[in-house]
Amino acid sequence: MDRGKRSNNVIANRNNKIYMDLKDIIREHTLPFLPAKSLFRFKTVCRDWKLQISTPFFAHNQSNCFHDVSGLFCQSSSNPPSFISLDPDSYGVPEPSLQFLPEPVDIKTSSNGLLCCQGHTGDKAYYICNPATKQWKKLPKPNANHGSDPSLVLMFEPSLLNFVAEYKLICAFPSADFDNTCEFEIYSSAEGSWRISGEIYFGATNLIPNSGVHVDGIVYWLSESGGIVAFDLTMERSQRLYGHNGCLGVMNGKLTSTSAYNRTLTVSVLSNPYTNTMAMNSRVKAWDIKLTVSMDNNLEFRGISFSELHGFSCPGSLPYNKGAVLFASGDVIVFRSQKTLYSYDLKTKKTGRLCGEADDDIRIIAYVNSLVEI
Repeated sequence: MDRGKRSNNVIANRNNKIYMDLKDIIREHTLPFLPAKSLFRFKTVCRDWKLQISTPFFAHNQSNCFHDVSGLFCQSSSNPPSFISLDPDSYGVPEPSLQFLPEPVDIKTSSNGLLCCQGHTGDKAYYICNPATKQWKKLPKPNANHGSDPSLVLMFEPSLLNFVAEYKLICAFPSADFDNTCEFEIYSSAEGSWRISGEIYFGATNLIPNSGVHVDGIVYWLSESGGIVAFDLTMERSQRLYGHNGCLGVMNGKLTSTSAYNRTLTVSVLSNPYTNTMAMNSRVKAWDIKLTVSMDNNLEFRGISFSELHGFSCPGSLPYNKGAVLFASGDVIVFRSQKTLYSYDLKTKKTGRLCGEADDDIRIIAYVNSLVEI
């Protein structure tokens, strides 16, 4: 009898140890992979979780572990910023209109949880902010005139080795010294200042604002005259790429171009950026088709059939509608039909309605629900 009781006590103690180990594993190795909104809610679970989530080291670790596109900021000339969450239960920000900033702003670009915004008043200053934590920083005034609607790309790559978030803001602006040229100015958070690059790109018309992306240290913008202007931050050299004018994005670490043709979404990946330097009549292609998504009349979602998507199939419309795709990066493609926005998830193969009253000049800026500290 005594031996039996001792055995039960040992089993109980072992079970308690297993439970404690599992709790520690969840706290240390699972929480950093969750989005900011969920983590703020989980602060109420217990005192240990609250203390863990509130530390700067945890915020740094979470910004390195969580990189999923969580939602989309929408910006137009007639309305303040708004936010569409891809999963309202998990992703969100406390003030979608960014009223915590010192003045009304337009969102220009984003990168891994940080937004770059431009103020409406005075010198139209740039602000870097994290909408999840409402932290922000005002950048110094640039050396050059970037124009009324600058072509900006924010570049922030979280690193375990850099406890302080280091980012760069790159602007391509029309040159004041030469016609049909553009120059590049770079802000570095590590240096806290702007610097105009010595590189000048000749033969460029205006670049399309909000079209820029960065991949492996190279920034790409769409040009209004067609093609893509690329700027290598390491070499500080620019070049022009031809062949695609679709919505630029990044999928699996590679530059992609997504376009709409009739009822089909086509995603192409840049496989060879050096075709413009190869011999004439070379058969080497710069772009390869990554995938095609057929939107036929039998495919329905939430009661909406694709025969209603006038951006793809309305009578008299152009067969190629580059304005139909507003965002395509990660696993998410956002496209529009008249005033309605739809999303397509590359993982789940599901399509859904995001917004029913989108402005004609709406811009889509992706957002990652991160705790990164500025």
